[in-house]
Amino acid sequence: MGLSTPALEALCGNKPPKSYNKTVHSSFLKGFFFGAATSAHQVEGGNRNDWTEWEVGNADRLAAEAKKRSWPEFLLKNDPSPLQKENYISGKACDHYNRFEEDFDIAKKLGHNAHRFSIEWSRVEPLEGRFNEKELEHYRNVVHALRKRNLEPFVTLWHWTIPLWLKNKGGLESSEFQIYFSRYAEKVVGALGTDITFWITLNEPNALVRRAYIEGDWPPCKRSFLSAFRVLLYLARAHRAAYQIIHKHIPRAQVGWSSAVRYFKPARKNVLDYLSTMTARFWSEKFFLLLTRNENDYLAIQYYRKGEVQFPLRITDTGDLSDIGWAIHPEGLHFILKRLSRYKKPIYITENGLADARDAQRGEFIRNHLAWMKKAMDEGADVRGYFHWSLLDNFEWSSGFWPRFGLVEVNYKTFKRKIRPSALVYKSIIEKDLSSS
Repeated sequence: MGLSTPALEALCGNKPPKSYNKTVHSSFLKGFFFGAATSAHQVEGGNRNDWTEWEVGNADRLAAEAKKRSWPEFLLKNDPSPLQKENYISGKACDHYNRFEEDFDIAKKLGHNAHRFSIEWSRVEPLEGRFNEKELEHYRNVVHALRKRNLEPFVTLWHWTIPLWLKNKGGLESSEFQIYFSRYAEKVVGALGTDITFWITLNEPNALVRRAYIEGDWPPCKRSFLSAFRVLLYLARAHRAAYQIIHKHIPRAQVGWSSAVRYFKPARKNVLDYLSTMTARFWSEKFFLLLTRNENDYLAIQYYRKGEVQFPLRITDTGDLSDIGWAIHPEGLHFILKRLSRYKKPIYITENGLADARDAQRGEFIRNHLAWMKKAMDEGADVRGYFHWSLLDNFEWSSGFWPRFGLVEVNYKTFKRKIRPSALVYKSIIEKDLSSS
């Protein structure tokens, strides 16, 4: 439509990185954090929040919809399988709440020197304004267990779930959400003390708002751009308030929020698809950052996949796919890190992984993503940590238990843990780097 392909690529900065030797050779910077991530609702078990309520009300529907799809045989052998109602109810999850010491022993055995986890708001404040000291003590024990194993804690305050009392007050759409979140943050930060340096206030607000308020398939299942915009504003206010609270208690703290990012590429070589790609990038990388630009000590990104964008905003996954249908594209991580380096802030990759029940792709996935990350670092990106998603197989929200993201396999009947071969690939990379630092 009047512009040549090179001109369009220059306009959008879309040209993918050139091929790169995917073996991780040179060492990372001294003090680099290698670890894995979890979130409370997905691994702890025994929670009672807005998601557990939604699961019970939607499990039959999700299982019925799954039966209309064609599934590879190996995924149907998972227990629970995607065709079972039980797959969609978190229940005891991985029983990590009672087994966190065992899980941290595994992380230590795998060479990790950091671990990201989240606090479950509904445990800490089950009733409005009434905090559970027993649960606060539990999370102090979690932090102590990490410190005992020389695993640096990265603490997430909000990983999508909210207490039922807050849901009944309007949830994220409540004009007083900032007040509620500030009170919660004040209590948690005060309880955990100065032992935590790295804080993530909010997990992927951009992803949650898209799924819950635009696409409408996650609770509270709305389809309203007005509601989506309002929630983003309220979440930004909550982050800014929590940022100030954390720094009041811990001046040396490093505080940020994590963003879901994708490598977006135009599906066709025309202006409309390129403009749609720029729109997708703005939503993914910039919008919430603009709302919080003065209250971020670092950037935290969560990268999983490539998306091909077709006008008006139709995004598809093509090429090599994970079990869950996400396009594997390690070069895209390099591209995003280079784009974000313009902000001159430290960057942490707080999630990166894939669903791979047979563990057929995960080792190469880790090796390739770390290689492209290292290339970005060599070219000036200030990346200081990488957290694989996830340490454990876990409850993957509306998909349930069948997607297997873990470095460690979990038997959901016995809760037995089994280290996957890909975890040893990651370990070998970590050990080679740490020995050369």
